[in-house]
Parts: sequence; C-alpha cells; structure tokens
Amino acid sequence: MKRLPVLCLLLWLCALFYVGIYLFVSGFLLVRLEVNRTSACDDVLQPGGGGVGGGDGVGGGGGSRRRDFCGAKPRFRRTLLLIIDALKMDFARFDPSNKTPRPYENKLPVLEEMTSLRPAHSRLYPFRADPPTTTMQRIKGFTTGSLPTFIDVGNNFASSAILEDNIIHQFGKIGKRLVFMGDDTWENLFPKKFQRSLPFPSFNVKDLHTVDNGILQHLYSTMVGEDWDVLVAHFLGVDHCGHRFGPDHPAMGHKLTQMDGVIRSVMERLHNDTLLVVMGDHGMTDTGDHGGESQKETDAALFLYSPTPLFPGPPSQSEPEVVPQTDLVPTLSLLLGAPIPYSNVGQVLLPLFPADSQTEGAAAGLSQLEALWVNVKQVDGDIPRSVQAYLSSVRETCRATWARFNPLKMAAGLVILALACLLCFLVSQASGALAAGARGMLTVPVATAAAVAACAAAGQVLVRGRVELAWCLAPAVFASELAMLQEPVSPSAFKIHPVLSIPQVAPRQSGSAHLVPLLVAALRCASLLSDSYVIAEGRVVTFLLLSLGLYVPVRLHWDGHLLPPPHEPQKPPAGLLPPPPPAAAVRREAGVLLGCLGLLVGAAYLSLSFHACREEQGACQPSPFLSPLSRMQDSRLKNVHYGLSLAALGLWTHLLRRWLRHYGNLNASGGAVWVACRVLPLVAVCLGLHWAVSATPEDSFRNLAELIGQAQVLLPRAAFALLGLGAALLWADPLTIYQRMRRSLEDSEQPGGREVDTRPAVEAYGLGTVYSAPLLLLCGLLGLGLLLLHPEGMAVSFLLLLLEMGALLHIHAAATGLAGLQGAHSGDFSVPWTPVVLWSLASSQFFHATGHLPTFPSIQWAAAFVGFPGGHAGTLLPAALVTLNTFSSHILFAGIRPSVLLSTFMYNVWSLLQVLSCVCAAAVLRRHLMVWKVFTPKLMFEASGFLVSSAFLLVGVALVARVDLAVGRWFRRLLPDPTRRLSRLARSNSTRQVYSEFAAI
Repeated sequence: MKRLPVLCLLLWLCALFYVGIYLFVSGFLLVRLEVNRTSACDDVLQPGGGGVGGGDGVGGGGGSRRRDFCGAKPRFRRTLLLIIDALKMDFARFDPSNKTPRPYENKLPVLEEMTSLRPAHSRLYPFRADPPTTTMQRIKGFTTGSLPTFIDVGNNFASSAILEDNIIHQFGKIGKRLVFMGDDTWENLFPKKFQRSLPFPSFNVKDLHTVDNGILQHLYSTMVGEDWDVLVAHFLGVDHCGHRFGPDHPAMGHKLTQMDGVIRSVMERLHNDTLLVVMGDHGMTDTGDHGGESQKETDAALFLYSPTPLFPGPPSQSEPEVVPQTDLVPTLSLLLGAPIPYSNVGQVLLPLFPADSQTEGAAAGLSQLEALWVNVKQVDGDIPRSVQAYLSSVRETCRATWARFNPLKMAAGLVILALACLLCFLVSQASGALAAGARGMLTVPVATAAAVAACAAAGQVLVRGRVELAWCLAPAVFASELAMLQEPVSPSAFKIHPVLSIPQVAPRQSGSAHLVPLLVAALRCASLLSDSYVIAEGRVVTFLLLSLGLYVPVRLHWDGHLLPPPHEPQKPPAGLLPPPPPAAAVRREAGVLLGCLGLLVGAAYLSLSFHACREEQGACQPSPFLSPLSRMQDSRLKNVHYGLSLAALGLWTHLLRRWLRHYGNLNASGGAVWVACRVLPLVAVCLGLHWAVSATPEDSFRNLAELIGQAQVLLPRAAFALLGLGAALLWADPLTIYQRMRRSLEDSEQPGGREVDTRPAVEAYGLGTVYSAPLLLLCGLLGLGLLLLHPEGMAVSFLLLLLEMGALLHIHAAATGLAGLQGAHSGDFSVPWTPVVLWSLASSQFFHATGHLPTFPSIQWAAAFVGFPGGHAGTLLPAALVTLNTFSSHILFAGIRPSVLLSTFMYNVWSLLQVLSCVCAAAVLRRHLMVWKVFTPKLMFEASGFLVSSAFLLVGVALVARVDLAVGRWFRRLLPDPTRRLSRLARSNSTRQVYSEFAAI
C-alpha cells in the first residue's frame, strides 16, 4: 500500500475544502467595524447653545453660547448596577393568584411590592436584548449602545477589550470612581478601567455559589463606603443554575429567593442620590440555555428604583411596553451627567425625564425634549419633526446596514468548493492512476499554488501596502485546482489496482442502479434550502434513511437476486452456463439482509426518542434522556434511567468483545488484544461509577461531600487516561493475529500412499479480520470517550448507533453477496452510491439522536467540565471537549466507516455536497427572514462537522496504514525471501477482502 501518497492527497483535498469554507464564511458572516471616535463634553449640544459643528436650538433659544454639560450637577451622583445573569422576565413577575407556583415563579416578590407600593420610585420593564444572547455580547450591547453581529458569538469565551466608546469609559473620563465585582468577563472587556475590581471565574456552569457568595462578601461593605460612584455587581448563580438544572428545578427557586433577599438588602442601604438598576442581560429557554433569538432568550427584566421620586406618577399608557437594551446607555449617561457614547444607537427612556424643565442646570433639569435633543445630536446633526421616531428609525437602519457582506469572497469560496467537489469525484474515479503515480500527482498543483500565492502577496504589497491572507489563498487554491484538472488520467485508472486499498466505483455499473440513491441525495441537498426542512431535519433525515434502506431489497427483488432461481427440470448442456447458486445460500443471505433491515428500522425509530426540540417546533417536548440524572427529582425514575444507561453501556462493551472473540481476534497476546480485554471494561466501569457520583444530590451524604467531589474529578480523568493508553497500545501493536506452527507429520497418512509434505505449516487466526478489528477497537474507544461527555441517558442512543452501523454494513455485504451468488458480480470491487449515502444519512441522523441541534442554544456546555468541575485555566481544552461532544456522531462514522478503505473520496464528495448546499442556501437566502436563525447556524454546524469528520477520517486512514505496515512486517518475519512476492500478493488479496471484514461487524 502506498500509504504516504494517499494520505498526502487526502490532506491536499481537505485543505481545498477548508480554504473554500474559510473564504465563504469570511465574506458571509457580518463583522462590524468598530468606530474609534469617542464622545466628549464639548460634543453635547444643548438647547439654546451651540457646540462643535453648531446647530439649531429647540424652543426658540437661539444663540451660540456653550454650556458646561459635564461640569453641572447631574440628577444622580451614584448608581448601582445589579446584574443578575439570565434574569428572564418570567422570573421577575409576581402573580398572587398563583397558588401552585413552579420553582421559578413568584420568587422575587420585592419587585412587585416596590412597583405597587411606591410607583413613583420604581418601575419594572421587559428588557429586550439583541441576539446573539450570550453574556459577552450583551455586556457590549448595554455598555456601548451598539448592536452585535453574528460572528461575535464565537468570541463569548475569548473576550477581548472593547475599543469603541462605551459608558464605562465615559464615566471614567468625567471622574466617576468605578468598582466592579462578579463575572470576570468584565475584567477582560474593560481592563484597568475600574478603581477596584473583584473578578471571579465565570465559565464553570456547575458552580452556583462561588461568584454570588464572593460578591456578597464585599457588596454591602462597599455600599456603605464613600469611595465609589458607579458600582457594578454581576451575579451568575441564576444563569449557572439554568445551565445545570434548568429553570423548573428547586435549585432555581432557592437561587431566586437569595436574589430577592439581596435586592431588599441593597435597597435598605441606598442613599437618596443613588439610582439602583436591577437587570438581566438575557433570558433562557425552558431547558436553561441561551444564545439564540427566541423571545424566551431575548426578554430579560429591568427594574429601576431610587429612594427619591424617580417618575412623575404611576405608569401611564404612554410608557413603553418593552425597553431595548441599547436604551440603557443614553439614559444612564444623561442621568449621571456623562456624554452618550459615540456608537450608541439607543434612545433615552422618556419616563425618567419630566415633561417640562423646571430646574436649572445642564443635566439635573433635563426635560424629555432636552434629553431627546442631546440624544439626537449625538446620533446625527439634523433634527426631523418627530425626534423619537427619528431615533427609532436610526436604530432600525443600523440593524439593516451596520455590517455588509463581501460578495467577492463569497463567490470565491463557492467556486473553490465547487471545484474541490468536482476534483474529489474525479479522483474517486481514478484510483488506478493514484496507485501508479500518486506521488507525483501533487507536485505541479502544490508548486503552482505556492508560486501564485507568492505573486498575489507581492502584488498586494505593491498596490495596497499590506497583505490579506484571503486574497493570497483564493488565487493560489484556484490555480492549484486548475493544475490538478490538467493532470492526465489513463483509461486504466478506472481499474482497481492490487496495492491500492481504495477501490472505487466501477464505470461499467448500470446507471439505473445509482438513480434512486442519487435522487435521495438530491432531495437531501435540496431540503437544506428550506427553513421548514432544516427545522425538522432530524425526522427528514430519518425518513430518507429508511426509504433508501427499504429500496435495497426492492432493487434486489427487481433484479431477481433476492430469491433463489426457480428449479429448471431440463438442465442446460454442461459448460455453457455456470451452475445455479445453492438455494440455501441465497435464502441465508436474504434472511441476513431482511433481518438487518428490520434492525435498521427499529434502531432508527427508537432513535427518535432522543431528539431535542427547537424553539420553532412549538409543542415539541425534548427527550427526558437529555436531562442529566442530577436534574431528576423522582428517585424511582432516576434509578430506571441509571439502570438503562448501565445496561446499554454493558451491551456496548459486550458486543464489541463478542465480535472480536467470534472471529478469533482475542486469541493473540498483543497490545490491541489487551485493549479489548482490559481497557474497554475498565473504562466502562469508570463511566458507570462517574454517573452514580454525578447523580448524587449536593445536600445528601454531607459527610462524604469531599470524597464525592474528588471522585467527580478522578473518575473521568482515569477514564481519559485509560482511553489514551488504549489508543497508544492500539497504534503501537494493532495486529490481532494468533499463529501457531504445525507439521504435516502429525496428520494422518494421505490416501493412495502419497508422500506427506514435511515442511512446517503456519496456522493464523484472525488474519481475515486483521484490518477491521483495530478499527472496531477504535470505535469502542471513541464511543466510550464520547459517551463520557454526554448525559447518562445517551448511553442507549450510542448503543442504537452501534447497532445501526452494524446493520448498514451487513445490508451492503448481504446485497453484494446475493448479487455475487446470482452471477451479477463483475469480479472487481465496486462501491455503489447506496451504502455511501446511507452511511452519511445515518451520521446526520445520529447527530440529532444524540440530543444535538444546529442551533447555538442546544450546545451542551456541561461537557467542558467533565473531569474538570473546578473550571479551566484557558479556553482550548473546554472548547475541544465541547466540540467532541457536539460532533460525536460525525467522529464515530468518520473514524470507522467503510469508506476509510473503500470509498474515502466518494464519501468526501457526498459530505462536501452537503456543505456546498448549505453554502448556497446561505448565499442565495442571505436576505431571508430566517437567515440568521436557521440557515447560518446550519452552515456553521455543517462546516464544523465536516472539518471534524475529515480530521478523524485522516486518523482512520492513518490507522489502516499502520495496520498495513504491521501486516507487511508480519509476513516478512514469517516467510523466507523467495516467498516474499507471494506475501505481497497475499496482502493484496487480503485488501480485496477488507469490505467483507467490515460486513462481519
């Protein structure tokens, strides 16, 4: 096997895909340019006065005198910003008629009491955020008054300092003393901006109390002091409780009750010149997640209170029903006497300002019209007739045009992806040419790419004075693809080569055999252009999978291969026709096929029980298996779920060992056998114990709390260490061959008096599954490792995944066997499109059947803390764990799929077609209403899934190459020099039987 050339070709094709995806995404995902200008006191143009740039007065003041806005006494000297992360509006409402409240209902009565008893001092508003509803983007939104973009969601866990004008910067410029305590995201966004800062780590969503208790240790003592003007306290307990348990859990009630007490204590300590702002940065879904744009995620609560009258009276009809988060910035700025940040697009909250100005001073007596004047002059120099409507129109205009697409990059990415797909298809049809000259095929394309990239970089330096990576990669990759298309391919390329272990589709197969699978593939790609089908993707893919699976026996029956041929009483002359196949063999293969088809239908149907729900699906109820055992309150139900999980885990390990034992792979004594006999059971034991420890409530076994905490760390890490050890042993010694020497003298004498061959003979066990056994072990290791990152209930789904994989392999093997028995096999390997499309559909199906969705709120962030309940020092490891959890289905189907040896390039064609369909959907529908809610997340998940699966595909190919190298060494040790040529022939023949090895799974 020419291992290195094939691996290099795969790497080169993957690089083409990566560059195409990068170019399109860099042109499609909106990136807002931050404005470096900042507002200053001189820029505040007040009625009756001019400023920089002049301006007309309002109210007939006229004149050009300047008034000192920042030097005047503001309405409030101090403000306390109390941020309760994920304080959704449902948490803040109080319904006295609700006699049986849910755990999160009626737990903040202080808000209702204040708004009812002291309406002139307080208000409660729905506080609507702009998506994405992640904490870092929300902090940027309500401190700058600007709108985030879609790409900002990726920076939520790698926060960088805010460079554009913001309210924290403006408060510091006018001499306000700022104090912060709570979520350490603020420290990353505003470094060295606070006079005193007490940050606490925020990423550990399982920790409900560290941040909140740390704030409470310092909050009240700080409030009674006189060394602060702006105090920011960001509590995280409610948000973390939602992530860990969901809102409908007693722990959420306890946390909200704690926040109710905090608000009461804070109000008791407020001075008359202090404004209290209690707010949530975003809401949460019914499962406790956030990040999207559903109303449950965007609607938070805003509570305003002051010991002195804040409003002219009770709420009126003119007050806003909903307050956008961007409106907080100009409102706080004017109430505290600071210029409005330059990038703000919000408008002042008018009920906080009196209808007529009755006091002196630049800020203390601002009326509604004066406040709007300052707001408008900050946004634009022209004053239209309706000031408030003008500010609203400015914000809507910014929503539509804040950032723009880059059509040129998008087009370049589309072209490169399309050419890469065409190249991959052509390569899959030229396996013989690859075997004969794969080493030299990449020389010209790679050299061309390097030369064109150098020329593009030099041209950019000469013309623009700088180099942009995208415009170096685009022409280089395009030229490389054109150079590859010019490579001559001989007609013999379409024949299987004896040493190449990537046999491909034979061109002489009938076109009708590919019609139905290609039609299913076309339907799958077309469905990605419909938002309704993307929303219901889990069921759509399951339907297509079962439809194509049922097509296999129908096609065989149509061709007359499913049943044995009828008995012919008059036999043809001997030698003219091949003998008919044994009827028993045909019935046996047909029975295997139909049995595995039933297993496929059952596994696919049961997998629907593990789906999550999108916000658009209305009455859909998520699977109860998605909830960790720690969230369950019913102890009996918890025990049932735990028992099912243990049974599925045991069956997963037993089935893998049973297959290896059946084919003689456990008779050897190498590293791979040790992995199967020792590592897999030990990892399974660690998983079972870890689930039991994680399900233990915090308030039980108080005497063993420290031991339980240590077990939550040690058990997953022990499993990770065992998995790493198993992978190392599997790579070092992948062979599962057991051999013994036998001499013919031991046999009975041959009949007829013939001499007995006395030369020693070798009996080898497991040689027929020498390639598939290591891949099966890789499946076992990966499966247990990925299951560790999922909720316990997903063990049943992973077992269904294993059964479905085996059923698909058996279906194709039985179909191939039936065709061969009936004399329809061509003699060469041919991998039709049917198993390739089936395998890909199964991968997409189990992405949903493991509780995942192509939406950001559905990401299972708890995976980042498996084995690390105390959090992480950086973001690389948690990001890797979350990625492995999200794309576990892609990883398993890529790492051990039959295409590792037989249809690598064909599978890449199909995978890339799905990515290309998502790219086309995003490009064509970029002005669609659902582009950011449906099509863009789908593109991001599909592209990320392709990147992850291609990486693990290379791992699988590398493992097969390692096995092939070990097999070659085994033959060289076994055979003398004159027979090594026979060794190579035997290895070639063994390679030709690899697919039947996979069928044995």
